[in-house]
Amino acid sequence: MPNKIRSVHDPRISLNILSKEDIEKIHTATLDIIESVGVRFPSHKALDILEANHAVVDREKMIAKIPGEVIEEALSKAPPNYTLAALEPALDLPLDGTYSHLGTDGCGVEILDAFTGERRRTTKQDVSDVARVADYLDEIAFHWVPISAQDCPPYSRSLHELEAIWKVSKKHLQTESIINENEMQTAIEMAVAIAGGKDALRQRPILSVMQCTTSPLSHDGGSLEAGLVAAEAGLPIGYMTMASCATTGPVTLAGNLVVGNAEVISALALMEMAYPGCPVYYAAAQTAADLRTGAYTGGGPEDFLFGAATNRLADFYNVPLSMGAFATGAKEPGWQSAVENSLSAFMAVSTLSDMLLGAGLLHGSRILSYEMLMLDAEIWSILCATFEGIIVDEENLALDVIRSVGPGGNFLAQKHTKKHMNERWLPRYMDRRPYNVWEQKKDGAREWALQDAQRILREYHPQALDEKLIAELDRIIKAHEDKFKP
Repeated sequence: MPNKIRSVHDPRISLNILSKEDIEKIHTATLDIIESVGVRFPSHKALDILEANHAVVDREKMIAKIPGEVIEEALSKAPPNYTLAALEPALDLPLDGTYSHLGTDGCGVEILDAFTGERRRTTKQDVSDVARVADYLDEIAFHWVPISAQDCPPYSRSLHELEAIWKVSKKHLQTESIINENEMQTAIEMAVAIAGGKDALRQRPILSVMQCTTSPLSHDGGSLEAGLVAAEAGLPIGYMTMASCATTGPVTLAGNLVVGNAEVISALALMEMAYPGCPVYYAAAQTAADLRTGAYTGGGPEDFLFGAATNRLADFYNVPLSMGAFATGAKEPGWQSAVENSLSAFMAVSTLSDMLLGAGLLHGSRILSYEMLMLDAEIWSILCATFEGIIVDEENLALDVIRSVGPGGNFLAQKHTKKHMNERWLPRYMDRRPYNVWEQKKDGAREWALQDAQRILREYHPQALDEKLIAELDRIIKAHEDKFKP
């Protein structure tokens, strides 16, 4: 339920995927590429800032070659930790290097209807419905705008998506679909209205922003300018590389890391040059192209390794990380989705990625499945329990209890058992029934997950904002539409 969040905190299990020397090599290679090859910044605003900070700028090609020491100096100004605020302070998310928080996946364009099973285009109502289910689940700590409100005008669609989620949930909201400065300014106006003023929003950013790079070694001009607007307002801003081995990045894993790293840190450095001390984060969802088709895979050993390696790079730059995980390439919940989502999340959490994205979508983040969202929450609950590790102290060694029960006894009736029994993990969807009970019905996880999602959709109707605020958001969006309607 939304009065609490279940995140991984201070795990007792960790993985070191890259040595200190490996990270230094990747960093040095990255600075070499940024300085000698350059990165494309198709924005005159961005190029002006870079040129003022000693970058060599080719205005015709819109490529900036930035000295390594300039990149390092800019990144040193980024805050190492901060908090993603929620409408309800109890749901705030600290990004301090000791937590991993799970969010929904984003930008899906189709949905499997929870009641009819129909695969169809997504609407604003779907955005709201998915947000209600995500709000209900303790395992979902924040909202990434999960799907597109395709029944809304393209020039205000992202704003309608924000409104749909804010109306039903008090959890933190992160948008990845605002890619121009006009929409970003309006989104900030909406957030200011909810937060109670510009200073209040800066102190408690209830909205954070994700932008994608354009691999290899390029950015989108609108995304850069939208990011600068967000950074000026004090909203946490991250840039995500999705460089893919053999197509938009080198076929080798280390080479792909260099390309993606160059894209991300060049954008973060730009934000810090413009607004020193603004909260930024590293973001990545790198993969390997399927060499038979060239398609984006959304799962596989390369993804799992990238999930662990990228956090080591973010740690090196001393900024939080948002890591793509759970975004299975499977077409339906099943063996493939379980393997891909479990392993990608495990590897990312093992290096304590601050934010994990991907819950709920199938087919490489194209199709929202309520079943998958519920099952991903189960996977996350397993990870939370696993990363608690094994506590070895006097209470947990339980010597007095063992002596009391002795050989051949039973521990069920012991006070120690009652005291600690709620610490043991219990599944919602894993089938532990006797075989003969299963044989009678032959139902299982998918049916139970869908039934739970249907129940939540029928019964759970939170309203996070009062009517005056809802009316104000409607007014702000309408004013934006009146101004920017083609």
